[in-house]
Amino acid sequence: MRHYEIVLLIHPDQSEQVPAMLERYKGVITAGGGKVHRVEDWGRRQMAYQIQKLAKAHYLCINIECSKEVLAELETGFRFNDAVLRHLTVLKSKAETTPSVMMKTSDRDDRRSQQESMA
Repeated sequence: MRHYEIVLLIHPDQSEQVPAMLERYKGVITAGGGKVHRVEDWGRRQMAYQIQKLAKAHYLCINIECSKEVLAELETGFRFNDAVLRHLTVLKSKAETTPSVMMKTSDRDDRRSQQESMA
């Protein structure tokens, strides 16, 4: 089985549906004998350019280990789901379990805002 990192851009109006979508995708992966190594919800963020006249999207990053068949099934689901604006799948050499750079910067921003509020 191979390791993949998937980044999803989800329509901002569908942010409430993200946990349900995530559980559905996790179910597909585990049913196919794969593993979910890391799930990061980056939240609603500004996009670099507009997609379908939208300036913001809900970002989701998933690191998985699965077969090619399961990956094909997932990507077909992304393609036919109207809530998914874009998806990117990257083949990784090993499983990523540590927090990504995006999560590290958001943690740093959170700590900075807490320190400012205490001062």
